[in-house]
Amino acid sequence: MGADYLGGQFTAACLRVGTSSFADFLAASAPGLLPGAVAAGPAAQPAGGPGAGGQPGADLPHGTTIVAMDFGAGVIMAGDRRSIAGNLIAQRDIEKVFRSDDFSCVGISGVAGVGLELVRLFQLELEHYEKLEGRTLSLEGKANRLATFVRGNLGGALQGLVVVPLFAGFDEDSGKGRIFSYDVAGGRYEERNYHAIGSGSVFARGSLKKLYAPGMAEDEAITACMHALYDAADDDSATGGPDLTRRIYPVVAVVTEDGFRRLTDDEAGGYAQAVVSERMQSPGGPIASLRQAMT
Repeated sequence: MGADYLGGQFTAACLRVGTSSFADFLAASAPGLLPGAVAAGPAAQPAGGPGAGGQPGADLPHGTTIVAMDFGAGVIMAGDRRSIAGNLIAQRDIEKVFRSDDFSCVGISGVAGVGLELVRLFQLELEHYEKLEGRTLSLEGKANRLATFVRGNLGGALQGLVVVPLFAGFDEDSGKGRIFSYDVAGGRYEERNYHAIGSGSVFARGSLKKLYAPGMAEDEAITACMHALYDAADDDSATGGPDLTRRIYPVVAVVTEDGFRRLTDDEAGGYAQAVVSERMQSPGGPIASLRQAMT
């Protein structure tokens, strides 16, 4: 048995007292396992240079639109289920919204493979910190750690392997939901009230702007997010709307003081069916009342 192993499973590095950051531990003991290190390596560049579209990674599966909105008791995050590869639909039921810990969630837009690795590493980071420190990071601390991971993928992003997350959670200190967006260089920005990322984000944000009201009830906020994804799918070919025939509905996460909860397919389907039924009567969706806005 080698000196670097315990029972053939753990290296000596695993037994040393070190940082409470799992990412820092990987950087020191196995840097090749970090998503940024893999993406920035030679394998990220296809043989013969960029693809036909002139952009490396253009034909890899990409996740698209994610929306988030705060409401009276916390925050909602929802994502469509389509991923694209160039002009083709790569997958109809991909999941792009995930639980990051008991009081937060994260959604990804961009190259799906790199994004899923980033999410898994972020989940491990938060779990590792909690186990070593005996407490959870603050919501601000979680948002900052995610920014570090995004920055670590900058080399891959410059080669076209772009991943941009959207992070949201319930802040136990302030007692409200908060939303954070990022740029490809790891810049972190707190958003007010609502936000959207991905190819359909411009249409989704316009919809959320029209439908948002402070202190909304949970069902109202979920319905507003469903309408926003529907509007995104209406104008952006990369965003998938509710697929009633296949029973594929957006993934919806709710985070409150009671913790993270993902809606079941039946629950999400109920909201999706209601939105589709309303659009059958009014294809443009609900209209914001100017009279209400002026009062």
